[in-house]
Amino acid sequence: IPTKVTKIARQIPEGPIYSQMPYSILLGGILPFGAVCIELFFIMSALWLHQIYYVMGFLLVIVLILAATCAEVAIVLCYLQLTAEDHRWWWKAFWNCAGAGFYLILYSVWFLISRLKLVGILPVVVYLTYMSMISLCFGMFCGAVGFLMSLWFNRTIYGALKVD
Repeated sequence: IPTKVTKIARQIPEGPIYSQMPYSILLGGILPFGAVCIELFFIMSALWLHQIYYVMGFLLVIVLILAATCAEVAIVLCYLQLTAEDHRWWWKAFWNCAGAGFYLILYSVWFLISRLKLVGILPVVVYLTYMSMISLCFGMFCGAVGFLMSLWFNRTIYGALKVD
């Protein structure tokens, strides 16, 4: 920790509605998901509709765009949280970006209803199981990027303070 902190916890004032936990997760997750949602259609078509996905180099660019979007969202939401005098940014920084996994599972359900013609309960269960695991990994990636960028941001701004 770059600065000294006291052992006594202080009162945290009530923040704005967008900084409270369920709303910030929904707001923070929509931008990273929106950055990659078009490419997700092609990836899911390749996985589940037996189409060929042949632009792997472009996929690397999309992953970099996803990471940059997660970083920007995490830093902005962490800054807004810190300006509202809420110092408990650790888990919020993770969950704000990890909310993109929730949007991915919603997109998977939409893809199941609109695009896939699965017959029987077993293929639907297998599809939803695989897509739940993929959504969990997607959310963990976005959350990890968000947390690491918020940690870097906090270390940078509080490391620049001159405390006597």
